[in-house]
Amino acid sequence: MSSSTETLSNFKEAAQSIMSTRHTWSEFLSLSALTLPSSFSDFTTRIGINLTRFLFHYSFILLFILLITLVYHPLSILLLLLSFAGWYFLFFSRDSAEPFSLFNLVAVDDRVVVLALAVFTLVVIAVTGVWLNVLLSVVVAAGVVCLHGASKIFS
Repeated sequence: MSSSTETLSNFKEAAQSIMSTRHTWSEFLSLSALTLPSSFSDFTTRIGINLTRFLFHYSFILLFILLITLVYHPLSILLLLLSFAGWYFLFFSRDSAEPFSLFNLVAVDDRVVVLALAVFTLVVIAVTGVWLNVLLSVVVAAGVVCLHGASKIFS
């Protein structure tokens, strides 16, 4: 197995593992576990641990912020939702042991699927002209994630 195929496989397995070990929203939103970090080392440790622990929630927050910034761009919302659905159904939720089959005629390698989905997503962002909205959404979401991740004590 080549290193890029192995990397894609590891990425997919990590994503499927995260989806299966989601924590509850009440645990995510619990105010009793919020405290300020005591040092920069504590800050980075908390972010690292909470990023893996609450990745599903942080991804949802990113998508929500993105949808809010695109409220005046309904075509972009539809095309990006189509892109996200493609990523989910064609890559993340598919069993990695079985290759993607196109009309049960041709087996398509995971690298080709990822490349096609990445190109489609980038074309949607470029053609609809919402790249600045996407960039700002990612920056705002990163700030929210860092704020929450650094202040949440893991148990």
